[in-house]
Amino acid sequence: MERLHARYPFLEAAREAVATEAVDLATIVEQDGAVVERATQRVVTALEDGEIGDARRDPRTELLSYPVARVLVSLVDEGILVRKYARAEAEAAYERFTADFEDTVELKSVSSSGLELEDLLREFDLEDDVRSTDGGYRIGVGRYLPLAAGLRDDRWRLVNRALSGGEVPIEDDELHALLREAIRGRIEEGLPFAVPDAIATSLEDEAAEIREVLADLELTREIDTVVPDLFPPCMKALLDDIQKGEHLPHHSRFAITAFLTSIGMSTDEIVELYRVNSSFGEEMTRYQTDHIGGETSPTEYSPPSCATMQSYGDCVNKDDLCERIPHPMAYYEKRIEQTDEDDLEDWREESGEPAAGD
Repeated sequence: MERLHARYPFLEAAREAVATEAVDLATIVEQDGAVVERATQRVVTALEDGEIGDARRDPRTELLSYPVARVLVSLVDEGILVRKYARAEAEAAYERFTADFEDTVELKSVSSSGLELEDLLREFDLEDDVRSTDGGYRIGVGRYLPLAAGLRDDRWRLVNRALSGGEVPIEDDELHALLREAIRGRIEEGLPFAVPDAIATSLEDEAAEIREVLADLELTREIDTVVPDLFPPCMKALLDDIQKGEHLPHHSRFAITAFLTSIGMSTDEIVELYRVNSSFGEEMTRYQTDHIGGETSPTEYSPPSCATMQSYGDCVNKDDLCERIPHPMAYYEKRIEQTDEDDLEDWREESGEPAAGD
């Protein structure tokens, strides 16, 4: 059972197992270097590579590194870190449970680390909302909508589903994707939380290391409002070049695409922008956009920093704000913050975007 909990530390049973053993996290972080090292790896690798790194052979180390990793995320207290960490943990769980589901009955009968579909459905109280059908499953729409909300592909939109009798048809791989979202939601839940001073002091060096990685990656909070008038001058210029049908070199194309995905534009919307370009190829454009946005790769790429934009000659039309910020996303975030919320809501209504909170 300990191996199962080590593979799936988000399970309620895993939490209970840790609680039953009366594990003192303060003692663990002070005395167990292996647990702290693995916990730090989980968080740093989530930031850098979109995964949590290789599991330790010792189930106890692997299991205890999970709550310690959550402590580290809470100490750093950055929204983008919470999201990337939760996504990486959920992706690791997804790879593990899909492998478990594919195992033969014989293998499962001799393994203590396997998880069955029914176990995972029960874990998230989905056993009464998901039913098997010929060729797939049907899930109650009330459970489908929140689970699919974070999935950006248009195929997840309810208007593209054959809703019938309050149920949504889904295939095997789609059910697995929804379970991954359920796991991601649970991992994000409660983060960040208040950390006792004794534990925070013991983990000062590890938290500082994570902050440095975060700074090096030049990440900022996710923004879900697209207002071209507030774009930094460099991105305005690249967007203008696209709309004029001019050819963009690879580094410029990467920069504007990464910027647009980071502020919440969908792949379909970005593909439409490129459609006027003479070198447009829909299949390649869609592939590159999905890759940069993290849809088909383990990493959601951040736009280049101002220094990188300068080195490639993409830093143009600098204004006063450009002199005070290190990154195009920081520029855009500042402009959003400086804009009256009523003006932003008016723009959302004009563009068809949902108003905040909708």
